[in-house]
Amino acid sequence: MALAWRTFLQFEAKDYPPEGVNNFERFVTDSTIYRMFLIGSYHLFVAYAGTTLVGMITLRDDSHISLLFVDEKYHRQGIGRALIQYVKSYLVSEKKVSHMTVNASPYGVEFYHKLGFRDIRPQEQKDGIIYTPMEFVL
Repeated sequence: MALAWRTFLQFEAKDYPPEGVNNFERFVTDSTIYRMFLIGSYHLFVAYAGTTLVGMITLRDDSHISLLFVDEKYHRQGIGRALIQYVKSYLVSEKKVSHMTVNASPYGVEFYHKLGFRDIRPQEQKDGIIYTPMEFVL
């Protein structure tokens, strides 16, 4: 979660009101999320360059991307795309679902559009978190 928090501060926090920044920090540092990993209701997939953690993606509710972050030094090298591709394959083969969703941050909207996600509603804001609900049909 340190990677998510660090990357959020570098690239996304400027787009959020203080309430949103505080709520995001609470989310990535809450012990509840750790317990969700342990019981299997929240899935984490990571990318490494050698022994260095360079990217992460998490899923909740079996088909919703909750967090996707790539370390700044590794942006534009296909890591985010590879994580999405891995999750697509995982969802089709292991979860047998037909679509996946994401609430894309303002910073991530263009990235998701390039990968074929489509907006399912206009941009929203809840508890200071700004996002565009999107979907990808598998």
